[in-house]
Amino acid sequence: MDGVQPRHAGLAAVVVVIWGVNFVIIDVALREFPPLLLAALRFALTAVPAILFVRRPPVAWRWIVAVGFLLGVGNFGLLFLGINLGMPAGLSSLVLQSQAMFTLLMAAVLVGERLGRRHVAGTAVATADLGLFAAGGGDSVPLGPFLLVVASAVCWAAANVCTRASGAPAGLGLLVWSSVIPPLPLAALSYLVEGHDAVAGALTSFEPGATLALAYLVALATLVGFGTWNTLLRHYPAGLIAPFSLAVPVVGMSAAWVWLGERPGAAELGGAAVILLGLALVVRPPRRARAVPPPVRHQEEARAP
Repeated sequence: MDGVQPRHAGLAAVVVVIWGVNFVIIDVALREFPPLLLAALRFALTAVPAILFVRRPPVAWRWIVAVGFLLGVGNFGLLFLGINLGMPAGLSSLVLQSQAMFTLLMAAVLVGERLGRRHVAGTAVATADLGLFAAGGGDSVPLGPFLLVVASAVCWAAANVCTRASGAPAGLGLLVWSSVIPPLPLAALSYLVEGHDAVAGALTSFEPGATLALAYLVALATLVGFGTWNTLLRHYPAGLIAPFSLAVPVVGMSAAWVWLGERPGAAELGGAAVILLGLALVVRPPRRARAVPPPVRHQEEARAP
């Protein structure tokens, strides 16, 4: 399979918009919730009550546990910590998309997926462009939060490969059942790291803005976003779907500019253009060679013995 069907490409574009805006929503939610508690609530509300209505996917429990731990504790726990410690929301949307590069490498090494030169070139162009974005805001970003978001990207990539390797027949089933895994370890880490007072205060004083932000994280970013994403991973190789997320920073940087005042510089704007170029290389269907009609034999040749 060389390209992505237009209908599926459209679904991927919807996910890109949801996830791009999601970084602004995370910033809003973290004003009221400690980061690890926010991640725990996100997955607890994703699992319940949906688990009562969604059948468990016919895959081994090891895949459900692996996806839940990597996506919930690893990806979102580290991402929320990084943003809470000072990583700008817009720049986080960029750095997190290095998962496309990690997914490509992991899928090739661990699963043995073969990718065409065009897919590799497009992903390389877009991920190499991370330096342009980082140059625009790197002076004001501490190394620790930056590395937390990079580690978050590695965990997301590993979850992508596990999702693909599990062979789950539907994205929503694996998403809902894997969401059962993160809440308890995240809640325990929140209590140990963030403290009883912070946890109790957040749980007893729900602000309207933070409540709406949490609803967005659960309903749109998780159920719709990852449900659709996992479905696409079921139909296509991980290395072919992951590069779509390279467009998330374009939406994320724009949303952070509008709502949070994180004005992108020339490096960010130039980098967004290069990311779109790399994405175009990945998703553009190959040009089909025109069929050459067989040579017409002249009447004299046809009569020759």
